[in-house]
Amino acid sequence: MNALASSSPGTRAAPRSARLRAAGPALPPFQRFLDAHRDPVWRFLVSSVGRAEAEDCFQETFIAALRAYPRLRPDSNLRAWVLTIAHRKALDAHRGRARRAMPVADPAAVDGRSSTPAAARDEGLWGAIHGLPERQRAAVLLRFLADLPHRDIAAAIGCSEQAARRSLHEGLVKLRKVVPA
Repeated sequence: MNALASSSPGTRAAPRSARLRAAGPALPPFQRFLDAHRDPVWRFLVSSVGRAEAEDCFQETFIAALRAYPRLRPDSNLRAWVLTIAHRKALDAHRGRARRAMPVADPAAVDGRSSTPAAARDEGLWGAIHGLPERQRAAVLLRFLADLPHRDIAAAIGCSEQAARRSLHEGLVKLRKVVPA
């Protein structure tokens, strides 16, 4: 007698997604996922788009993650997955910034930059990072702020692991030329 014939007429077999989840490790509740990944996502977004836009990108990242979370495979790398979403939201913010006017008389007065030598060196570094091409900037930020391995960087920026390594290398070479030691 097969399993379907033995079930009572009023019961239905569980949907395929429920059977797959029951077979493997389950995803943690979304709140636990959010608590575990909020800090690296926040650091990445602040360094990518600045503090002013990071709040919006952060919210959009976790709203998108919440919508997609039920469809996520249980064996997924959650950190790389959410940083991929954050990277795409940061790209959207950069594109949006390019489309709107931002009149500012004195940029240094707006963000309260200090004129101390260490702050000037940091400003130079962050300016150089923001001046990198998109993929190199993302590779540098994901490696040194989110502490991701090359495999996860590749997944986040949508390229091969070798291309991610190359982007990171080229970005670091450019930074070394621009920023004094």
